[in-house]
Amino acid sequence: MKKPHICRLLPRANRGFTLVELTMVLVIISLLVGGMLIGLGTQRQISEANESQKQLNEIRDALIGFAVTNGRLPCPADPTAPSGAGTAGIEQPRVPVSPPNVCPNFSGVLPWATLGVQELDVWGRRMSYRVNSDFSRSITGQAAFTLSSAGDINVRITSAGTLLASTIPAVLVSHGPNGQGAYLPSGVQMPISTDADEAENSDADVEFVSKAFTSTFDDQLVWIAPSILMHRMVSAQKLP
Repeated sequence: MKKPHICRLLPRANRGFTLVELTMVLVIISLLVGGMLIGLGTQRQISEANESQKQLNEIRDALIGFAVTNGRLPCPADPTAPSGAGTAGIEQPRVPVSPPNVCPNFSGVLPWATLGVQELDVWGRRMSYRVNSDFSRSITGQAAFTLSSAGDINVRITSAGTLLASTIPAVLVSHGPNGQGAYLPSGVQMPISTDADEAENSDADVEFVSKAFTSTFDDQLVWIAPSILMHRMVSAQKLP
């Protein structure tokens, strides 16, 4: 009598997986792992953006505090000075021109050493800084500006779009995860974005763009509102 094959006698649960079943299991695991990685990546991006916004807000407070103490906003630092150089992070010295004691440049990087704040943003790059001339002049014994002073910086929703804020005294830019247009600790500037809105934040003029992140735009901005600055100055009895 012919003996039955062992596999025919084993219950299905004890036979193991077929190639088709193994393939299906691997596909399911891949989908689950991929979904988890995407989720973790998104969570990391949100966390970094929140941390960056917190840092920008704290630096804005430091800028206002500097104005209350000194009667003016600081000049930008030289963006090309490498970290460790004597001039790195120090506001550039004013020049005796007409009007006197104005900043040599109104665009540059945040003067982190002058303010006593961090040099780099969350992504390891310097933050761009633009200041208005009337708010950064150095006048002995009095504030550089008055309650009627107005800045010249504008923030829009796109490079040629609706204004979000105008007559701003100063603006601060973190160039985001892609870093395009930002200066590195070496003093070298990263390539400027081909996105017109993002490039607007790197061209050293008075026009800036602030909007939600897209695939090509990831800059974060804060600016000093004139009303808040004036209120703080009045409260500190630096303005009438």
